[in-house]
Amino acid sequence: MSRIGKLTIPVPSGVEVQFKDDEIHVKGPKGALTTPTHESVKYELEDGNIRVSRADESRLARAQHGLRRTLLANAIEGVSKGFEKSLEVIGVGYKVNVKGNTIELAVGYSHPVLMELPKGMEAKVEGNKLTIMGIDKQMVGEIAARIRRVREPEPYKGKGIKYTTETIRRKAGKSGGK
Repeated sequence: MSRIGKLTIPVPSGVEVQFKDDEIHVKGPKGALTTPTHESVKYELEDGNIRVSRADESRLARAQHGLRRTLLANAIEGVSKGFEKSLEVIGVGYKVNVKGNTIELAVGYSHPVLMELPKGMEAKVEGNKLTIMGIDKQMVGEIAARIRRVREPEPYKGKGIKYTTETIRRKAGKSGGK
């Protein structure tokens, strides 16, 4: 049995879950999300908890069991609490600004890099720290990865855009030999 799949998903108060034919609609205080279902996985709502189980013991059902449970748990957590990722902009003259739903990055190029945030996403800046917030975990991670890709951190001086939780392995500079 899948260790992740057998865990029940608690449904917090204020979150509404509706099971449709091929998708599950989750509605909460922060918004609404839809997650797809699979025919080899069954969902049961009992006493404010959702139990996810397999229809059979096929390889496909075992593969989908933990995945579908995690997707549903992330949707429930997203509409109730939300997700966020933090990035740091490190370098002399490097800065970041948020204007409405546009992120403006000045990271050493001859022009500022503008990134448009999708609907439902927010960003805030505190000094050199950029925080991306939203209800869809996958979308928050994707936007943060795209921003990081603009100027990945380099190993010699550590300049670039990195996650706040990330550590950069530093390399030694030139050795003074002739």
